[in-house]
Amino acid sequence: MMKTTGLAAGAAVMAPGALGMPFGGNVEAPAKVPDVPAWGLGPFVRDDGADHLGARPESVFPCPVTGKVIPWENKDVLCAAAVVKDGKVFLFYRAEDKSRGASWGTSRIGLAVSEDGRHFKRHPEPVLYPDNDFMKEYEWPGGCQDPRVAQAADGAYVMTYTAWDGQFARLCCATSKDLYTWTKHGLAIGTCHKGKYRDFWSKSGAIVCRREGSRFIAERINGKYWMYFNDTGLMLATSDNLTDWNVVEDETGKYLTVLPMRPGGIDSVVTEGGPPAFLTDKGIFMIYNAGANGRPDLGLTGIVWAAAQALFDPQDPSRLIGRMDHDFFHPERDFEIRHAGSAEGGNSNVTFIESLVWFKGEWRFYYGCADSVVASAAYRQPAGI
Repeated sequence: MMKTTGLAAGAAVMAPGALGMPFGGNVEAPAKVPDVPAWGLGPFVRDDGADHLGARPESVFPCPVTGKVIPWENKDVLCAAAVVKDGKVFLFYRAEDKSRGASWGTSRIGLAVSEDGRHFKRHPEPVLYPDNDFMKEYEWPGGCQDPRVAQAADGAYVMTYTAWDGQFARLCCATSKDLYTWTKHGLAIGTCHKGKYRDFWSKSGAIVCRREGSRFIAERINGKYWMYFNDTGLMLATSDNLTDWNVVEDETGKYLTVLPMRPGGIDSVVTEGGPPAFLTDKGIFMIYNAGANGRPDLGLTGIVWAAAQALFDPQDPSRLIGRMDHDFFHPERDFEIRHAGSAEGGNSNVTFIESLVWFKGEWRFYYGCADSVVASAAYRQPAGI
């Protein structure tokens, strides 16, 4: 029997900070939370007192590809993953430089560490980046993007990330023992089905885990590890080792879509993997990112990125058993609606989640705001739920 961890079952405390109290303060519980299903998690509230991580022009790094010292995070900071280790939050974020002008630059994965989950000290150099190695053809000049991090049973950490060559996205894997030094393992789905998916657009790998306290450990189901991935409808892959993945196909040999986009819905143009999914007593719970072409209900036009939740069968990860028909988190603040460097281009109307941690008695995620800043939101789950 797999170890499970329950989520909210319909009742919840008022979100921390909702009454102006500091996070972690005592607040009363309302009768129910109508916007969160019984199997779901929340509500989350923005932590206005926590750090917002944005571009930092003074950060420099000797790029091994160009041979130049470059300001590696002077354009945007976005798309953050997080894990808890040694009583600290380790935050992995995508940092983009201005090497390609206003539209995009080379991305590298930076690291920031926090003792309270709210205030961070950045590591001076990126921890995963394009190099003169076997991945250069996939990672240059676009870089390494959009990390998610889970832990293996032996204590090692597995990162899924996107290699971007400037035109095409490919899902990749890297591993680490200490979270600072990472070993690249290549394309996640590049060798399965006789190389059929080597040049297949792929990104956003969310590995299925079990939760043990603050640790999210990759869990085998029916003898295999499982991963949800991609951005125009979630696909599914399995693995024996967490670095080489096999795309799940139907009887015709076509990849299986397990969480499709919904015409007219909040996820009509994007359904993209969020943080690592994990087992609960209700099923496999996951947060995913939903994009729609305009949200009249929010008064927003263009592509609007929000977040929703889904639930899958714990014995059959391909079978969807629950899904929000609305979002639980969407752009509201100015820094989520307007890109911090709007004069230089960039996406607007974005709240994008790739992380979820259980830390110091509360759930917290770190999310990208208008593809330019990383902020956080938290929820304190009631005891006994």
